[in-house]
Amino acid sequence: LQLSSERIRLGESLVASVDVQNVGPMAAEEIVQLYVRDLVGSVTRPIKELKGFQRVRLEPSERRTIQFTLHTDDLRFHNRDMEFVTEPGGFHLWIGGSSADGLSGSFEVVE
Repeated sequence: LQLSSERIRLGESLVASVDVQNVGPMAAEEIVQLYVRDLVGSVTRPIKELKGFQRVRLEPSERRTIQFTLHTDDLRFHNRDMEFVTEPGGFHLWIGGSSADGLSGSFEVVE
């Protein structure tokens, strides 16, 4: 897993990239999923929140780099005052074939 940056400002985006390879003898499809966890939200947040997915068809032995662009607006939620906000702080990110597995990384949103 590669992140374009480990720190982004409010209003910016980061790009998360992962290589996916078909190691089997037949063509196959995979749904690559992106999950995020807000570590310091002012309200309780989901442990893993789906933020994107891509369906990828791979021929035998084919390897492809999959990229997700994550903008700070994608991290917004309703706070205690019911305002739709992105709060600065730390986040974990996972990319994999399901919410149970995948490669992980961390990034921070700053003002």
